[in-house]
Amino acid sequence: MTQPPDVPEAIDLAGPDAEIDDYSIAMDVEAQLLCSLLWAPADRAAGATAAMTRADFYRPVHAELFTAIADLVTAGKPHNGAYVLSTLQQAGRTAGQRGKQLTTALTDITTIGIPSGELEHYVGAVLTQAYRRGFRAAAQSLAQAADELPEDQLFEHLLSIGRERRTAYERLNTIREGQL
Repeated sequence: MTQPPDVPEAIDLAGPDAEIDDYSIAMDVEAQLLCSLLWAPADRAAGATAAMTRADFYRPVHAELFTAIADLVTAGKPHNGAYVLSTLQQAGRTAGQRGKQLTTALTDITTIGIPSGELEHYVGAVLTQAYRRGFRAAAQSLAQAADELPEDQLFEHLLSIGRERRTAYERLNTIREGQL
């Protein structure tokens, strides 16, 4: 299979909650993962999609594309850019502004030039970002709990967050150890 051409085109898919003003899809590790996934052989794509969830993606458009790709991989269907687009069209998901975002992101992701041989590295990188975001969310949840929960529920809330963070840590280490 031929690898995609390298076309680093800057677009704004971040939306109003963007943390950086000069977003470039070519520098987005989620986009790089998705590109690598689109070009990966079915067996490697199956391992990568099994190791990840929609929640691992920060950008909603990337989460949607991941889900579409993962569904195709699970069904044993082609999961390249053209087939993903066809599947989105068949499902009526390419209309309107959100459809334009999906098709633009898919086109850009397909052509940023990330080889499928690096797929496992990108899975680890995206999971690392998700792991770190989880700590930010945990801190926000604890701060909110301190203000709103009854005292007899605070410690259990802290423990549940700790268990969730430990599970995320173990999952990340499994990927880092090459068990994809």
